[in-house]
Amino acid sequence: MEEKGQQIRLTSGELAQLWIQYLNDSSSICVLSFFLEKAEDEEIKPIIQFALKLSKSHIEKITSILTEEKNVVPYGFSIKEDVDLSAPRLYSDSFVLNFINQMAKIGLTSYAGSIAISVREDIRNYYMECLDETMRLHKESTDLLLSKGLFIRSPSLPNLEKVEFVKKQWFMLDVFGEKRPLTAAEVDNLFANLQRNALGIATLTGFSQVAHDKDVKQFFLKGLEIGNKHIRLFRSKLEESKLPAPMGWDSEITNSTVNTFSDKLMMFFTSGLITLSVGYYGTAISQSPRGDISAMYNRLSLEVQLYAEDGANIMIKNGWLEQPPLASDRDELIRKKNQL
Repeated sequence: MEEKGQQIRLTSGELAQLWIQYLNDSSSICVLSFFLEKAEDEEIKPIIQFALKLSKSHIEKITSILTEEKNVVPYGFSIKEDVDLSAPRLYSDSFVLNFINQMAKIGLTSYAGSIAISVREDIRNYYMECLDETMRLHKESTDLLLSKGLFIRSPSLPNLEKVEFVKKQWFMLDVFGEKRPLTAAEVDNLFANLQRNALGIATLTGFSQVAHDKDVKQFFLKGLEIGNKHIRLFRSKLEESKLPAPMGWDSEITNSTVNTFSDKLMMFFTSGLITLSVGYYGTAISQSPRGDISAMYNRLSLEVQLYAEDGANIMIKNGWLEQPPLASDRDELIRKKNQL
């Protein structure tokens, strides 16, 4: 893009967002293409088609931007290498609809952040377009979940009758084991994180059934243990306040053990879910004044980060971890110059 006769280069933030979005959308094309190939519900098919169309258009746009800027386009993922469209169904249509709805929620946050850090007008306009499209995908998937009775609402709380102010540290700290009732934000974060973990467990259960590499399969099984542990903790906090917790999605997975997605694709997708968990737990910490809740999230966040390291080691070992754009290594450049 030219501005006042000068070529304006991409900022590090713009390049980082375009790079990771390319990887995310190329992986989504593989997953959504498989979902569409196996879909039977005529109401859900258009939602999958729309989500797939968005990912394909994003790949085209990002490729154009990076090529124009003389930046290499990420290798990413492809249907030819990373998915077997002839494999049996792995997840139900209901799971797929909820999966797309959750991905749309993530997209809303991601694209809003991309707009905030983008400087060039064409990049800002691109992400505003992405945000508008994702808002439509979120609305349509939510509406369909509601009409099918599949949308899981977070708990309702009593109406406020008067304005009150906190008078004691008891609001933030546990005194002799006593705990105040959960705030609305604490309830929402516990419920949402429980729901995301339940969806993640269902996803990893399917992945573990079709994984080829032994280390990859063990990695997914370890993720299932961690996810179930987190769900039990979140559920216990809700039950302490006599609040309901959402059910899991285990019944929405088929018995297929046929290699469906490449181990590389499944590892990338799982790594993305782990990264999101760390972010959501961080948000929950900032919105949880109650000491035991924030301490719990800190412990779980560390556990998830250690799990992420295990995943990165597997990806590096197999040559699956594509290196993101890096700043210039000036010391290395100087050493090369001195060796000439």
